[in-house]
Amino acid sequence: MLSDKLQMFQNRLTKVYKHREKQARRMGISCYRLYDKDLPEFPVSIDLYDTRVCVSEYKAKHNLTEEQHQEWLEGTVEVISSVLNIPEDDIYTKERRRKSNRHSQYQKTAEEKEFFEVKENGLNFLVNLSDYLDTGLFLDHRITRKMVMDEVKDKKMLNLFAYTGSFSVYAAAGGAAEVVTVDLSNTYIDWAKRNFEANYFVDHHKYKFVVADVKQYLETLTPATFDVVVMDPPTFSNSKKMKDFLDIQEDHAELINKTLRAMKPGGILYFSNNARKFELHEEQIEATTIKDITKATTPFDFEGKLQRWCWRMIR
Repeated sequence: MLSDKLQMFQNRLTKVYKHREKQARRMGISCYRLYDKDLPEFPVSIDLYDTRVCVSEYKAKHNLTEEQHQEWLEGTVEVISSVLNIPEDDIYTKERRRKSNRHSQYQKTAEEKEFFEVKENGLNFLVNLSDYLDTGLFLDHRITRKMVMDEVKDKKMLNLFAYTGSFSVYAAAGGAAEVVTVDLSNTYIDWAKRNFEANYFVDHHKYKFVVADVKQYLETLTPATFDVVVMDPPTFSNSKKMKDFLDIQEDHAELINKTLRAMKPGGILYFSNNARKFELHEEQIEATTIKDITKATTPFDFEGKLQRWCWRMIR
């Protein structure tokens, strides 16, 4: 028999799932966010990836012992399994590590890297719910990716801070003349290549992959080269592979201006980030048009809960 709190969670999840599942099915979507800290006693996000689920626990002071926390987590997973009718083995948890000798906020739930394919707008993407903090596909940019796909026909597209290259895959599907995918991580660039292969985009002349520090890479670009650029940088990065650290609040105007110089007149830049208190320094940016499209790019499953910003700028 469920405790009062778990029963409350089950009731909430049942109600939300009935509504969201209907919306997703109508839109042909199989990967979407189902729940996001709706109840303070259950500070988790629940993302559905086709027939599997990713449960990420937010860092919270819940004053539970290790044993109580484990019991709470097991109960949470049991409810999710029951409501969604998905086996517990297909529910992946990223849980906070509590002991002082543990260095990672989240623990891995599998010893071996486990990839599987999901579809979004008819395109294939490799997702991993067990081995990394992020899954490989950011669900909140579903609409933005489609916008890019609709604008790149016969154009040169550049994807900066590309992660696993989902924007690049959309650009290839949209008929881009050239797609350049740039990220500092070998792991993510390899992942991006696999996403291209999963969609049978294998033209090495059209699709290029670059492992580089974006701040340094921008210095090497020929002016007026690209028609469409996507830049979705982290809030902060001080990787040992970088010549300098990145603070997006301090550095964004310089990054954007260097990017604009590498674009053709009339070129379109999509700039996004998820810094909570981010403020765009519009007066420093050398664009002819700057439009906030955060609301327009917010999917149905993130309404009222989205913590990222997005702008469309024209060179």
